[in-house]
Amino acid sequence: MPFLLVDESSVTPHLHATPLNLRDREVTALVTIQTATSSPGIQQGAVILSHLGEHALIWTALGLVGAAQNPQLRRPWLQATATVVSAHAVSIVIKRVVRRHRPSDPRVQVHVATPSHWSFPSSHAASTTAAAVAYSRLLGRRYPLFSIPVMMTSRVILGVHYPSDVLAGALIGAAMGHWVTRDKSGSPS
Repeated sequence: MPFLLVDESSVTPHLHATPLNLRDREVTALVTIQTATSSPGIQQGAVILSHLGEHALIWTALGLVGAAQNPQLRRPWLQATATVVSAHAVSIVIKRVVRRHRPSDPRVQVHVATPSHWSFPSSHAASTTAAAVAYSRLLGRRYPLFSIPVMMTSRVILGVHYPSDVLAGALIGAAMGHWVTRDKSGSPS
């Protein structure tokens, strides 16, 4: 059942109801975020993040650097890196099953090309979140977690994902990143 916005007769002389479904709400949120972040610097930063996060390449490279720099934790770093690649792959499979088209509303400005027409879930959000969760645990530091909301927001700023796309991608990445950093007893490593 769609959510209804009802205009009170005291505000507008003509009483009417306007359906506001999930897609409409997401487009409204997307346009609002794009309007609030319309400065060229923010948009350029989002484009750079888009290129860095494409196909999880930057996160894979960072994981391989972690494995090379820390021989004692080489295996966990390689497992975490494989999980980042896996989170990206899982999101691609889900995209091909769900087949949700990217935002196409005329109010949405698209600022970057994408490798496919499918948007749900965001592969950038999935791989970034998997990397941030797994790598932060291996590093014993929380600062990689900052990349999660930054990447999620950048995908909306660029107009290539709905908010639910990035949320779903982040949930996939978080689950996979958390899972790989658990030891055999089930507690975090």
